[in-house]
Amino acid sequence: MRFGVFYELQLPRPWNEGDEHRLFKEAIEQIVLADQLGFDYAWEVEHHFLDEYSHASAPEVFLGTAAGLTKRIRLGHGIRQVIPAYNHPARTAEGLATLDLLSDGRVEFGIGEGATRLELGAFGIAAKEKRALALEAAEQICNMMVLTPYPGYQGTGFSMPCRNVLPKPVQDPHPPLWMACTNRKTIEVAARNGVGALAFSFIDPDEARTWSSIYYDIIKSEECLPLGWSVNANIAMVSAFSMHRDRAEAIRRGQDNFEFFRYAQQKLVAEDFVPGHSDMWQEFMTKRGDASDRLIQAALARAEFDGAGIGTPEDMVRHLRSMQEAGVDQVILMQQAGRNSNFNICESLELFAETVMPDFTKDVEAREAAKAAELAPHIEAALARKTHMQSLAREDVPVVKAAVKAAAFDALKQRQATSGDH
Repeated sequence: MRFGVFYELQLPRPWNEGDEHRLFKEAIEQIVLADQLGFDYAWEVEHHFLDEYSHASAPEVFLGTAAGLTKRIRLGHGIRQVIPAYNHPARTAEGLATLDLLSDGRVEFGIGEGATRLELGAFGIAAKEKRALALEAAEQICNMMVLTPYPGYQGTGFSMPCRNVLPKPVQDPHPPLWMACTNRKTIEVAARNGVGALAFSFIDPDEARTWSSIYYDIIKSEECLPLGWSVNANIAMVSAFSMHRDRAEAIRRGQDNFEFFRYAQQKLVAEDFVPGHSDMWQEFMTKRGDASDRLIQAALARAEFDGAGIGTPEDMVRHLRSMQEAGVDQVILMQQAGRNSNFNICESLELFAETVMPDFTKDVEAREAAKAAELAPHIEAALARKTHMQSLAREDVPVVKAAVKAAAFDALKQRQATSGDH
């Protein structure tokens, strides 16, 4: 099993001077630490206008900074908003390839579409059209990273003429594709398109087993028609995370923050919102009351505790074993949530790397090799089913006409020199 860290860049109100600056700097510090500790992935979302819930509106800048300060950890867009109204596909392809070059081939490309009225409404995106627009754009982004030149495209969401989209990524054919998944339906969509599933719903091991079975059954079937030029058959699931050798302290440090994440997520989708004037943290704390204290007392009364990522190292091992047995390939630890402190996050990461990670990483390469061998014929068949966009022959590449012909340009320069008008 692989492990990642996850960033929404949450910042509950009230906001004090310097809070955003500190938030970003501490998040980068945590990724550098995770890299040193042996974590495999660092994932950054892209959201816009979501007060308190996410200040991560420029993941390409954030991940670029992380790339320059780390050595081996993979850098994941989890996810990039690929609908053209958010980000033109050519700009996304250019940014991914640039990051891949600067990171020596460590980029993961998660695709997404947004879910809130705050985002979709601001960019003029119809909710009923967003899935189709995202898949259309993502396929063309992959084509742009592979083909020289990109032959151009006339589509529903965008159109552009033939151009050579530069630079090209280190990874061949392009960085691995993932898709944000929040329910069984989107798990099926991810599998049919041959992309990894980034499961951002907090589910129990039985449901995880069901999702895994659905996903891999489709990957192995004729339903799988790859969106990109490769198949990334993997399931990654987000887990709450707060560890301490004292279970009560782990709950005290993490539970409120984790519950706030879910509270804010639901509120932004299901309730009215006044931009710039939210008070979600105070509302949440008022409604929650002493729930954490009651959970602590109940947890201490039991020898074993299923805190789904919150608890002692022993609690975490049990949680991860259940996820591993359910067929989850990567667990992404959601440590930066609510008001959790940088000190607590770093201490939890260090404890995890010391006491939990070794049991799950000692045989990871052998497990992955066996899985790859099992899936190889299915992936080969899936790629054979795909009709790839083809490069144009040299004689078929359209000439981009000059705006001013050479003779006219020379005459213009001569007139300017004579008149002194430069």
